[in-house]
Amino acid sequence: MSDRHTFSKLVGLVVALTAASSLFAAEDIKGFLADEVDQQRAWEEKLRALPQPANLREYMRTITEEPHIAGLPGSKKVADYILAQFQSWGLNAWIEETQALMPLPTERHVELVEPESYVALSNDKDSADAEQLPTYNAYAAEGDVTAQLVYVNYGTPEDYEQLAEWGIDVEGKIVIARYGRSWRGIKAKLAQTHGAVGCLIYSDPRDDGFYQGLTYPEGPYRPEHGVQRGSIMDMPIHPGDPLSPGFGAMTDQPRLDIAQAQTLVKIPVLPISYGDALPLLKHLRGRVAPEDWRGALPMTYHIGPGPSKVRLKLALEWKTRPLYNVIARIDGAVYPDQWIIHGNHHDAWNNGANDPTSGNVALMETARSFAELVKQGWKPKRTIVFASWDGEEWGLLGSTEWAETHKDELMEKGVIYINSDSTGKGWLNMSGSHTLQEFVNDVARDIDDPERGMSVWDAARARRLDSADDDDARAEIEQSDDLRIGALGSGSDYTVFLDHLTMASLNLGFGGDSNGGVYHSNYDSFTWYQKHSDGEFLFGRAMSQTVGTTILRLADATVLPFNFVDLADTMSRYVNEIEQAHAARDSAPDVDLGAVTEALEKLREAGEAYESSLGRLSTMSSSAVHGQPQLARLNQLLYTSERRLAHDEGLPNREWYRHQVYAPGFYTGYGVKTIPGIREGLEEQEWEEARYYVNVVSEALEGLIAQVQEARSLVEQLSN
Repeated sequence: MSDRHTFSKLVGLVVALTAASSLFAAEDIKGFLADEVDQQRAWEEKLRALPQPANLREYMRTITEEPHIAGLPGSKKVADYILAQFQSWGLNAWIEETQALMPLPTERHVELVEPESYVALSNDKDSADAEQLPTYNAYAAEGDVTAQLVYVNYGTPEDYEQLAEWGIDVEGKIVIARYGRSWRGIKAKLAQTHGAVGCLIYSDPRDDGFYQGLTYPEGPYRPEHGVQRGSIMDMPIHPGDPLSPGFGAMTDQPRLDIAQAQTLVKIPVLPISYGDALPLLKHLRGRVAPEDWRGALPMTYHIGPGPSKVRLKLALEWKTRPLYNVIARIDGAVYPDQWIIHGNHHDAWNNGANDPTSGNVALMETARSFAELVKQGWKPKRTIVFASWDGEEWGLLGSTEWAETHKDELMEKGVIYINSDSTGKGWLNMSGSHTLQEFVNDVARDIDDPERGMSVWDAARARRLDSADDDDARAEIEQSDDLRIGALGSGSDYTVFLDHLTMASLNLGFGGDSNGGVYHSNYDSFTWYQKHSDGEFLFGRAMSQTVGTTILRLADATVLPFNFVDLADTMSRYVNEIEQAHAARDSAPDVDLGAVTEALEKLREAGEAYESSLGRLSTMSSSAVHGQPQLARLNQLLYTSERRLAHDEGLPNREWYRHQVYAPGFYTGYGVKTIPGIREGLEEQEWEEARYYVNVVSEALEGLIAQVQEARSLVEQLSN
């Protein structure tokens, strides 16, 4: 089912099938008592009427007029603009300054020296703005190396395994990898691990260029000299300032020397365009690359090594620079010490219309809408915090340093962190803590899709049915009450909240219908966004409505809407994946996951019992429930439930990552590894390590089960 006519028919079927359930859902809202629902829905309708596309457009036009790279004056200028807007709307807002090590390039040189001479531009040559940041990979090492070139495909662990089978060694060589399939930092990390003296990363047009469609400015895709900048900090070790791991950079704790930093690679790395990659690659010989290693450049792809020989030189100014987080706060009237936090970042690699300004302007319009709601007499029960972070592009610097600085307070008061980043045309993407799966599905059912005459939930469901891999996957979607949300690894500002503090978190955004290839380049401009993405800012408004409704329900819920059955179900799926993958390995010793399986079954039972009791409580009157001492304790148990999934020793070789259900993979970068202690232990054949984390995870689940059981007891007391 892929043509437009079939998809339209499918949409109609989905609307018909879900109409009854949508009507039923409209009768109540999880977490609210029966006599509270009408008032809550009235405030939600008022809130969703407030965001305006014209405002979103004007915020973006202003912010993207000039480059605004973290650590440089443009970012401070944008922070001041956001602060002025917040304050003009009547919000209590301020800038919290922090700092981080942020090296900038002083010299970059890529030159083919054999068998002929060619000097690469290493720049987005069509850019006219003198303040654009030169193309480079943040946190690469300085160096001046000359060596033969080896093509390593995407530079993934599997690619290096294939090279080894072919007898190709990259030690002492410069490798060239194409962007895609793994995060750029992993490409640099693996190049160093395998003994390469330097690394080049380019965007092949097969993945990100003319092979996909017309290139900018005629079309949305990356042009010949478009270069993807980006950080290569080893974030799977820890994000944030490399010199202050686990603590705020401006606290009293002394920062590390650069030589002590664990997240810095030790070889020079530079990104180049496919226009500059072609002269380097076309002189390679040796083995012809297999079909799945070939891109779309007009040449025969060879692996090497050589005869292409390349000189790579990089010099940097290593300096600590300021970061400016813009914070706004609406104090809760009933539970001021329970915080609902919503964040997006404002820094960009140059003008950054899509990444991140599209998401940041939605955050701004959400904040304005809440300020208007306050003027209309609404007061939240819980405190709401809006945060426009700085330094995300470098390695989640601003959010990580802020959260580490306020760690004790956040551990006590942090309820949920809601993240957004880039957003565009398309369908709602939902990822996060699976205790919030039911909740975020319910929110999505109440948001109108800007184009399709249905809710964003119905549109997302139709999209998933249309793109399902097979009949089994399609049947599961059809038979499920809710859409499964994705698991979070890393790659945006939720990381410190979920993975380190173990606060329940969500990541929301629209996409999938605004393809393009200007990511992290000079071409990510206001003009590009208007022409090739959400130019009417209708999905930006839907984004503000979605996040705003999410915040409003969490801020005012009598009982926070966590669901532990969904967590048990999702984790059971992860356990099955791990067991099947392990069973497929030859000669692998037995690693018994029975303790985790048993704990998950008990969690499911406890969660079902809690849901049953909660159903009875929802029929109670608010006068009978509010003011009862059990209510405050119940909500505290609920919002600290994610904390039970932490392990203070963290994961192997990276103690910063404390969550035992979600983490980025050690060799995947952004990509999630669920139940990572067990999964990666088995993948790396560290059998005792895997067994150790079976105990860690099962014990963490036992702690969570006890907390859910206590929550059920409190609900029953409130119901009597």
